[in-house]
Amino acid sequence: MLNQILAYIGAGFVSFWGIAHLFPTKNVVADFGEITEDNRNIITMEWIVEGVALIFIGALVATVTVVDPTSAVTQAVYWLAVIGLNTLSLVSLFTGFKVSFFTFKLCPVIFTGASILVLLGILL
Repeated sequence: MLNQILAYIGAGFVSFWGIAHLFPTKNVVADFGEITEDNRNIITMEWIVEGVALIFIGALVATVTVVDPTSAVTQAVYWLAVIGLNTLSLVSLFTGFKVSFFTFKLCPVIFTGASILVLLGILL
């Protein structure tokens, strides 16, 4: 039971961060100043895609936990979520972490923290 709770908390963290990611999209793009319309569309698309991907990872982990927390498919989803979140954490660490805007520095912490919770859901 504790493993399921930890998986849900990890899924919740990453889903919350994904949702929070979507709200400031317009302001983030505006902060780039005068850029071409193509670049504005690319930045908008990428910002939204990251938020949706985070929500999807959280939703997937929560869904497989609800359906059958002990199945081989659930374990595979957990491992893929851990790998995906740690990959995003590394990318954020080497890119967004260098940005002066504080919330970018939270990304690697949140991604790694969520992956640890899901990992504990596997191991406990």
